[in-house]
Amino acid sequence: MVKKEGRKNSLKIKEVADLVGISVRTLHHYDEIGLLIPEETTEAGYRIYSDENLETLQQILFFKELGFPLKKIKDIISSPSFDRYEALLMHRKMLLEKRRRLDRMIETVEKTMKYMKGDIYMSNKEKFEGFDFSQNPYEQEARERWGDEAVDKSEQKIGNMSKSEKKDFEERFNEIYRKLAAIRHTAPDSKEAQEGIKEWYDFLKTIGDYSLDAFKGLGQMYVDDERFTRNIDQFGEGLAEFMRDSMAVFADRTNK
Repeated sequence: MVKKEGRKNSLKIKEVADLVGISVRTLHHYDEIGLLIPEETTEAGYRIYSDENLETLQQILFFKELGFPLKKIKDIISSPSFDRYEALLMHRKMLLEKRRRLDRMIETVEKTMKYMKGDIYMSNKEKFEGFDFSQNPYEQEARERWGDEAVDKSEQKIGNMSKSEKKDFEERFNEIYRKLAAIRHTAPDSKEAQEGIKEWYDFLKTIGDYSLDAFKGLGQMYVDDERFTRNIDQFGEGLAEFMRDSMAVFADRTNK
């Protein structure tokens, strides 16, 4: 085993962000919630990260890749019984399983392409190889954050909509996102941003009983969970972070 003695490497926050490929804002947030506290903060306010910090960050990103929410990651890595090597073994096992499932889905895509060209026959069962909807990760996370009752009420309201109502709902949803994407480069606390985010809050209130704290937490999840970030940023790169910041300002101001 290679010894790690005598390592004195240290990196500033921008260097860590560039090395890893994440934003400085994300590292600030990790520090604020106690998930990744830098080795040192200078008198001038500069965050300095050690090699040990980078090893912890690697663990955080492995867990994120596997869909763990930040709160759960913090609980895991701060546990006295946490063992980094054992965690790596678990990461490897879960990532291999994820790769196997993706390989099966890729194979299904390729077979479907051949089937469409008339080269092969495909049974109905074969058309859905690799899909696994046994658990909805979004739903599970929402239930953990805000409780079964709030989620059930939202699902019930949407489920009771007629086809035309659902269509109107989806069109309104997309319209709000497009409007927010168009102003995503403005300051989150600006009048324009706050008016746009209030429209989003009012829209959510039509399908569920979202408290201001829940609304703020939802915005944070837009950035913490790459699945949300990826879907939201389809409307415009950086929209998820803009919504997170604007939702936090809205919640804090309205709570006063």
